[in-house]
Amino acid sequence: MTAVTDEDQGNGTTETGEPEEKEEARSKDGRWDDGLIARRAAAADPRGGDSGTGHSRTDGGSTDSVGPSDLTDPSDPSAPADSSPDEDDVRPQVEAYGHSGGPLPTRLDALRELVGLSRARLDRDTLAEAGRVLDEAAARQRLSSRHTVVAIAGATGSGKSTLFNALAGTQISDTGLRRPTTSQPIACSWTDGAAGLLDRLAIPGRLRRRPHPGPAAFDEALQGLVLVDLPDHDSAATAHRDQVDRVLALVDAVIWVVDPEKYADAALHERYLRPLAGHAEVTFVVLNQIDRLPGEAADLVLDDLRRLLDEDGMALGEHGEPGATVMSLSALTGDGVPELREMVGRFVQDRTAATRRLSADVDAAAARLRPVYVAEGRPGLGERAREEFTDRLAEAVGAAAAGQAAEREWRRNAGRACGTPWLRLWRWYESRGLPGSLDRMGQALAPPEEEPTARQRVEQAVRIVADDASAGLPAPWAQAVREAAFNGAKGLPEALDELAAKAAAGGGSAKGSGGSGRFGTASGRGPATGVALGGRPAKPPRPKWWPAAVLAQVSMTLLQVFGGLWLLGQIVGVLEPGLVVPALIMLAGVVGGPLVEWSCAAAIRGPARRYGQDAERRLREAAAGCGRARVLDPVSAELARYREVRERYVAVTEFSTTGQ
Repeated sequence: MTAVTDEDQGNGTTETGEPEEKEEARSKDGRWDDGLIARRAAAADPRGGDSGTGHSRTDGGSTDSVGPSDLTDPSDPSAPADSSPDEDDVRPQVEAYGHSGGPLPTRLDALRELVGLSRARLDRDTLAEAGRVLDEAAARQRLSSRHTVVAIAGATGSGKSTLFNALAGTQISDTGLRRPTTSQPIACSWTDGAAGLLDRLAIPGRLRRRPHPGPAAFDEALQGLVLVDLPDHDSAATAHRDQVDRVLALVDAVIWVVDPEKYADAALHERYLRPLAGHAEVTFVVLNQIDRLPGEAADLVLDDLRRLLDEDGMALGEHGEPGATVMSLSALTGDGVPELREMVGRFVQDRTAATRRLSADVDAAAARLRPVYVAEGRPGLGERAREEFTDRLAEAVGAAAAGQAAEREWRRNAGRACGTPWLRLWRWYESRGLPGSLDRMGQALAPPEEEPTARQRVEQAVRIVADDASAGLPAPWAQAVREAAFNGAKGLPEALDELAAKAAAGGGSAKGSGGSGRFGTASGRGPATGVALGGRPAKPPRPKWWPAAVLAQVSMTLLQVFGGLWLLGQIVGVLEPGLVVPALIMLAGVVGGPLVEWSCAAAIRGPARRYGQDAERRLREAAAGCGRARVLDPVSAELARYREVRERYVAVTEFSTTGQ
């Protein structure tokens, strides 16, 4: 059988010398004529149908397969007389790849889940390669599992078409000095049922061939092989290079043909071999034209080729280890071709090439996704970060100041109840802030505050916790964590103002801030007491012993008044002189009053501190609850989402065959 040459195509004729229009014309039943073999097979079938000739049609109208009888040429006098197939012959159905027990289906499912979970966080371009791999894997698994598609690729003049013809046992692909010789992919299928695979490669029916009847065609090891001759990958025609790139992404394996002159070509290594280093198990690298090398030069060149492949990161299948097959041959003289045919036969009969190719594609897609899924260290929100965030919010709402203010309020109430009248009078004078009072003078001398406002403290707390949670995360997930934190922080100051006021007041009315709150004022500062958010309880609870203390203080005051009036009566002369008794009574009242007040102050120290701590705790809990609901929970949800996709990514890479 002869191939369609570039010259013939340019002249509008086929390999049989018939006009191209006749070859391209449709038959009566709407099928494409598939070159010489198809026309002879159609002529042998009086019905023009498919069952007698083994000739079938794809969905697109192109020829998908040729029957077993086409392995022999009807014009060949040596062909047996009964070579025509029986009309009742039923060909076996093509077996599609199913879900095997290997790791590939699990990895594909994990990759599919990974892409689905990441669409809202990663841009389309980042996930494009993974989506392509999933689509191609689904398409390949629906097609024949009995066929292995092997492409022969090489540079201009490397002899790949000559090797293609040598493996097929006939002149199928045109060879010659004019470049480029191969302008379109040409396929040679050893068995039926490869139509779907060839349709996937977009190889038209007129470029689909069968081996010439002979040892190569009937080699049992090659049954199931679909060999594709590609255009030159370094062709000056851009369309040729695009064809090579398109087909290389779809075939199950590749035979790279290099020659002694271009085996170290940077275009080959940088554009193809290095990026496809992970596909070593489905790669053959053949040093052709060794007949041009004298003596041991072929071994030296082959060793240098292995060195270059090792630098490209491609594992070499030596000493029984998985990897690329590297060998030398001469397609022109046939030296080494039987060895290559034997290796390809074993490779085809193993029927794992498609699975290996898809696994390598998954590895390559996972390697590209690694920067957006693999974090540095152990990112997350630890207990320490949560506590520090709560502390900063508590500081922003003035929880400590509120607790101190509540403690002072407790003591102030105790002072009002248990203090001497004269001390209460002085405190009343101080509270009015009259000119000359010490409190007034202290306020006049106090410098203005320079500390950050409460709103700035809240923003700083959110920013710090977002940075802590996103530290070490890949950029897209770190950005998602920060956005979750900052979106949740919107309205957080107002929410803190409202919730903390309810918690600190304990049901009392807010006082001292004019109803504006710590975060609602223009300056962001509350009153000097620090009870801006929650105000203070109108009437703090009193211990049960306070009435007795008040009664004792009243008694001391009455003793002072009684002793003073007694002394005054003696001085005026109304009463008989006797200074000792009234003086002692008055002294008892004067000393007893402060003593009672001091005793009450000592007794209320513990309850006042606990009361202040309780007020501080209420504010801290209010701030923590609000911060947790608005900031920590959204951040934790983003971190949980990242951990989920990270687990999916680990499942994708767990059974990597390339170590990527």
